[in-house]
Amino acid sequence: MTAIRPRRSVLSMPGSNARALEKAAGLAADCLMFDLEDTVAPDAKDIARAQVVAAVQKGGFGRREVLVRINSLSTALGEADLAATAGAHGLVLPKVETAEDVDMARARLLARNAPGIALWLMIETPLAILHIKDIAAKASHPAYPIAAFIIGPNDIAKQTRIALTPDRLPMLAWISSCLLAARAHGVDMIDGVFNDFKDEPGFAADSALGRKLGMDGKHIIHPSQIGAANEAFAPSPEDVAHARKIIAAFALPENQGKGVIPLDGRMVELLHAELAHRTIDFADAIAKE
Repeated sequence: MTAIRPRRSVLSMPGSNARALEKAAGLAADCLMFDLEDTVAPDAKDIARAQVVAAVQKGGFGRREVLVRINSLSTALGEADLAATAGAHGLVLPKVETAEDVDMARARLLARNAPGIALWLMIETPLAILHIKDIAAKASHPAYPIAAFIIGPNDIAKQTRIALTPDRLPMLAWISSCLLAARAHGVDMIDGVFNDFKDEPGFAADSALGRKLGMDGKHIIHPSQIGAANEAFAPSPEDVAHARKIIAAFALPENQGKGVIPLDGRMVELLHAELAHRTIDFADAIAKE
């Protein structure tokens, strides 16, 4: 079984902000996304790229996953940005819309003889959602696998003219279709940003909803959101205790070989034991950080 890698918090920071890049190594986010795209002004693209290259090469990020979000590969900026991904764990591709976009990115990386790097795909357009099954089917590749989808609710809302509501009802079917495609092909799902980083109760509620919808973590825009995201997408102490109880119950001699057993007045199946093992593995992976 593939080792679990916590991706509870994916913190985006502008590559043009040298101070933010310097502080990144001391932050508790699971993933650090150095951004060369939307958060960088057009006249700061070159300096941002140079600073991200320096930050990635310097390292010192411990067990955190280091990601670089490039500009679109349909532009000269995107092609130049590929150099900034050397040494990073993940390459974040914005506005992916078709399976051919994934093929193109891999072809560019192969042409550069680039070291293996995981692809993280921003799903932020109507076309991406319509093609999500074909995109997810491209997950497997020996050098450039798809590690995660990141939902972009702001761009989706802009292009579809739907409302961004706290219950996400207008977008729920689209999010769920992306989640199903991701799970079918072993891809993680990262929930979209919550815009008002000063609204702590709102962020906590939004993160809790994302967890219920099956997300693996949260794309965040400010360090103040790290703690709440990490808490929301981690198993609670109660979850861990219950998981251990299920595992212990199935390990009893009288339950050996059984597919279903009673526990605390409820019937528990082997699938619950499998989920329990994943909960423990996830908690152990977090404890190692």
